[in-house]
Amino acid sequence: MNAAVLHAFDQAPRFEQFPEPTAEKDEVIVQVLAAALKPVDKQIASGSHYASPRKLPMVCGIDGVGRLEDGTRVYFGGTRPPFGAMAQRTVVSRQRCFAISEEIDDVTAAAVMNPGVSAWLTLAQRAKLLRGETVLILGATGVTGKLAVQIAKLLGAARVVAAGRNEQVLSTLRDLGADAIIRIDKPGQDLKDAFASEAGGTGFDVIIDYLWGQSTEALLATLTRKEFAVVKSEIRLVQVGESGGATISLPAAVLRSTPLTIMGTAGIPSQQGLMDAFQQVLTRTARGELRVDVEQISLAEVENAWQRDGRGRRIVLIP
Repeated sequence: MNAAVLHAFDQAPRFEQFPEPTAEKDEVIVQVLAAALKPVDKQIASGSHYASPRKLPMVCGIDGVGRLEDGTRVYFGGTRPPFGAMAQRTVVSRQRCFAISEEIDDVTAAAVMNPGVSAWLTLAQRAKLLRGETVLILGATGVTGKLAVQIAKLLGAARVVAAGRNEQVLSTLRDLGADAIIRIDKPGQDLKDAFASEAGGTGFDVIIDYLWGQSTEALLATLTRKEFAVVKSEIRLVQVGESGGATISLPAAVLRSTPLTIMGTAGIPSQQGLMDAFQQVLTRTARGELRVDVEQISLAEVENAWQRDGRGRRIVLIP
């Protein structure tokens, strides 16, 4: 079968033949219809992700849209190595297949489900966003960040501040629900001043951080208090990505002076939590309440697609 096959961690996958998968107990074969190319796919293929494979060659891609042997159209995730989603066929646990309605086309479903479910779980279950709270999205110009802006509003956020580098994408975020935008490529003190200005007197309740690195350090410096003060409410910062840097410097004063809790996304949620988020994203997308920009590319062009920057759009590969 045709597939995007990875032979070395320092190279893009190649479009070539790969052995057919066979299903074991409680597994199913999926005829792949579409598979999105995401940052996590590149991180896993680079060898830098904690879930990177130990053996090569392997087929890239962790999720996609396809049909089962009985004709059911599904979104699937968690393929069994060395098989991946970027192929004509793959193999996956039956429990990781979710039927999807025909209201959403293959490409849109492949593009929206992974980032949409991730953003929904991060905001609703991890950050426990409450209606009327203020949210800051660090890295709002990526596909997941743009969906997080929309989902924060759907969950009842009173104010959403979107921060990112891409000026062109930033200019579109107000149409998606952002109440304010911050360019994070400002010089150090200017960026701190921008965070302070948008925090205002009430501050941020929830911070979703897809960046880490210097922009997060600037934000934490802004949050650090210079005097003793009565704690009014907790700030919940959820660390999701590291496109701005893998590490930060965290002064102890940040945690001692500020009612701040820093947490990660904590991996895979419960089956019920996953299903709830899945249904929300599916329904909201079908209604047009969640939007994602996509670019459809043939799987045969995977090497070229691998090098491209989506610029706020999700590249979707078609076998």
